[in-house]
Amino acid sequence: MDFKFEIAKLISSAADIDVEEVISAIEIPPNSDMGDYAYPCFKLAKVFRKAPPMIAGELVEKIEKKDFIKEIKTVGAYINFFTEKSVYVKEVLESVLTKEADYGKSTEGNGKTIVIDYSSPNIAKPFHVGHLRSTVIGNAIYKIYECLGYNCEGVNHLGDWGTQFGKLIVAYKKWGSKEAVEKDGIQELMKIYVKFHDEAEKEPSLDDEARLWFVKMQDGDEEALTLWKWFYDISIKEFERVYEMLGVKFDAYTGESFYNDKMDVVVEELKEKNLLKESEGAMIVDLEEDKMPPCLIIRKDGGTLYATRDITAALYRKKTYNFEKCIYLTALDQNLHFAQWFKVIEKMGYEWSKDLVHVPFGLVSLDTGKLSTRHGNVVLMEELLNQAINETTKIIEEKNPDLPNKEEVAKQVGIGAVIFNDLYNNRIKDVVFSWSRMLNFDGETGPYVQYTHARACSLINKVCGSEEIDKNVDFSLLNDEASVEVCKLIEMYPAKIKDAAAKFEPSIVTRHLVDIAQAFNKFYHDNPIMSSEDEVKKARIALVYAVKTILASGLKLLGINAPKQM
Repeated sequence: MDFKFEIAKLISSAADIDVEEVISAIEIPPNSDMGDYAYPCFKLAKVFRKAPPMIAGELVEKIEKKDFIKEIKTVGAYINFFTEKSVYVKEVLESVLTKEADYGKSTEGNGKTIVIDYSSPNIAKPFHVGHLRSTVIGNAIYKIYECLGYNCEGVNHLGDWGTQFGKLIVAYKKWGSKEAVEKDGIQELMKIYVKFHDEAEKEPSLDDEARLWFVKMQDGDEEALTLWKWFYDISIKEFERVYEMLGVKFDAYTGESFYNDKMDVVVEELKEKNLLKESEGAMIVDLEEDKMPPCLIIRKDGGTLYATRDITAALYRKKTYNFEKCIYLTALDQNLHFAQWFKVIEKMGYEWSKDLVHVPFGLVSLDTGKLSTRHGNVVLMEELLNQAINETTKIIEEKNPDLPNKEEVAKQVGIGAVIFNDLYNNRIKDVVFSWSRMLNFDGETGPYVQYTHARACSLINKVCGSEEIDKNVDFSLLNDEASVEVCKLIEMYPAKIKDAAAKFEPSIVTRHLVDIAQAFNKFYHDNPIMSSEDEVKKARIALVYAVKTILASGLKLLGINAPKQM
C-alpha cells in the first residue's frame, strides 16, 4: 500500500480536487507527535474563500477514516494523519520481504532512453582527483534512472581532440623520446606537456606551431594522426584501470575525435539555416538577442571548437538513441558553454533541444589547494584510491585482524568511502577531501553505512544460522517508536529514488541511507534481539532483514559495494 497516495485519494474525494495536486502538497511531519503525514490547506483558501484552519476543520469531518488510519487531527491549517501502526509496519515490511532487491524499482521509464555523458577525461593527461565528481555522480545517476526502468546509455565523451594535441606533438618532437613514453606512459606525456606550457610563456610562437599541428590532424596528416593514436591508446589503458577500481563502466567511448568526420554536414546545415556569420575571420552563431556572447563554431585558422563537436554529438545521439533526455555532467564553470550551444540547437529548429540537460557540479580540492594540469599540480586518482585502501587496511588490522577476505573488504570500504564522501554532498557544492571524515566509521560516511549493513548481516546469521529468514511474522509485535521510525524511512525509499532522478541529485539517496542506518542503530540499541522471545525475535529479525536489503540496494545505486563482514 502506498500510504501517501491512499491518504491523497481520501483528501481528493473530500475536497473534490485533483489527487496529483494533493500528493505534491502532502508533507512528512518533523516528529511523530505531529502524525505520520500532514496536509496544509493554505492553497485551498482561494478555492473555498475561507480561512485555511476553517477549511482543515471542515475537511476532517468529510474524510473517510479507513482501517489503516488511527486518527485524523487538525493543527491550525494542517490536517495531520496518524496511521494504524500495526497495519503500517506490516504493509511496509511485507512489501520489502516480497520484493527484496526490487523494492524501490519502477517501470516508469520503460521504453524510454536516457543518455548520460559523464567522466570525460582528457587523453594524454592523468586521471586525477578532479575527474572524480563527474565520474561518480554520472555513474550514480545512470544507476538511479536504470532502477526506474529507463534504458540508460553511458557515454564517455573523451577529450581526445583539440589544440592540446598539437601542443603535445610539439612537446614530444622537441623534448620527448619513444623510450621514455613507452617506459613511463602518461606520466611522461604529462611531463612534456607541462614543459610545453613553461616554454610557451617564454616563446609564444610555440602556440602557433601547436595550432598548425592540430590543423594537420584535422586534415588527416599521417604523422600527426599516428602520434595522436599512440597517445590515445596509452591513455585509455590507464583510464580503464582506474574505472575498474571505481566499478564504473560505459556503453560507449565516443570522444570528440569520433565526430571529426561528421561536423562538415552540421556546419553546412548552420549555413543553410542562415545561422552562421563571419566575425573577425571566424564563423559564429550570434546570440545577442538571447543575451549571451556569440557561439564560436569555426576558428580563424579553420579549426573546430568544443561547441562544434558538442552540437554534432547531440544531433548524432538524437538520431542514434532517440533519447528522452541527454544529460551532461560537467563543472559549474561550463554553464555558459552549454547554454550557448543548447540555444544553437534550438535555433536550428529542433524542439528536442529542451531535452538537453546540463547537470553542473562544484569543484573538488584537497587541503593543499587547487588542481592544475598545466602546472603539474595534480593528485592522481589511482594514488588517492590506493591511499584510501591502505588507510582502511590499517583500521581493519587494528579492529578486526581475523576478518576473512581482508584485502577485498579494504578495497570495498576504502573506495566506497571516497565515492560516498563525494555523493553525500549536494553536487553543486565544492568538496574538500578530509581523510579523517571519509574513513570515520561513526560519522555520516560510507564506512558507517557499510558497517551497519554488515552488522545486520551478522545478526541474521546469528539468529537464523544462514542468510535466509522466516517471513511468517507477527508484525504487530513491532509497535515501539524505534521500529516504526525505521519503517517510515524504508517506506520513503522509493520516493527518494524518484526525487534523486528528477533533481539529478544522488545525495538525496546517500543522505537517506545515513538516516536509515542511524534509525536502525537506535532500533538495535532499544530492542534486544538475541534475548527476546521467539516471536518477537522473528519480527525484529524481519525488520533487520529489510534494512539490510535497502542498504545493499541503496549502496549499489551509488556504485558502492556492501560487504557482509567488516
